[in-house]
Amino acid sequence: MAGHSQFKNIMHRKGRVDAVRSKVFGKLAREITVAAKLGTPDPAMNPRLRAAILAARAENMPKDNIERAIKKAAGADGENYEDIRYEGYGPGGAALIVEAQTDNRNRTASDVRSAFTKSGGSLAETGAVAFMFDRVGVIAYPASVADADTMLEAAIEAGADDVSSGEDGHEVICAQDSYGEVTKALEARFGEPSRTGLIWKAQNTIDVDDETGEKLIRLVEVIEDQDDVQNVYVNFALSDALVAKLQA
Repeated sequence: MAGHSQFKNIMHRKGRVDAVRSKVFGKLAREITVAAKLGTPDPAMNPRLRAAILAARAENMPKDNIERAIKKAAGADGENYEDIRYEGYGPGGAALIVEAQTDNRNRTASDVRSAFTKSGGSLAETGAVAFMFDRVGVIAYPASVADADTMLEAAIEAGADDVSSGEDGHEVICAQDSYGEVTKALEARFGEPSRTGLIWKAQNTIDVDDETGEKLIRLVEVIEDQDDVQNVYVNFALSDALVAKLQA
């Protein structure tokens, strides 16, 4: 779990300083609209929509924006977005999975390929790196809801596979098939999570030197800057020194 958590924490902190707020809100709104269109506009009956709303709240997206994005799904004249996955390699042989939502596959493929190439990476065929990752559910809670032992016990009883606890909070990992049941069991005990959803978790992480690590971070930043890109997952781990530098 080190690669995913470590990387996302760094990008999250950097994002609060560097990201253009309107772009962040735009991507969140798109996911809310797509989730509502694919399922029901009721988040209680639509896990993907609920996860999207939680993500929006975590970024302090105004309630009006969230409601507007849900209502947009009911409109007949709205864009029809589809989910698409790209896979590729970065410096040092690191593997990346990119999730995007697009209404123009050719445009998005061109943008993602360009982002890879201009930053020292290469786009690969679908399936080239996915076998190095597992599709799993993640349910996150702030550290204040329980101590590590209590969360571990509750997660095991709920049917989860792994728990990572630290000062930043608890992250519970479960199989995709049991994601709904585990989420409901934990919510019954601890209330609404701070974050939840399905992610690509690297089966193993590779260590990279600091020079390669900085190149990989730049690569991911360029990819994430593409309008159609929603998520980037990686299988590399950075040194403590580089993590401290990036978080400074």
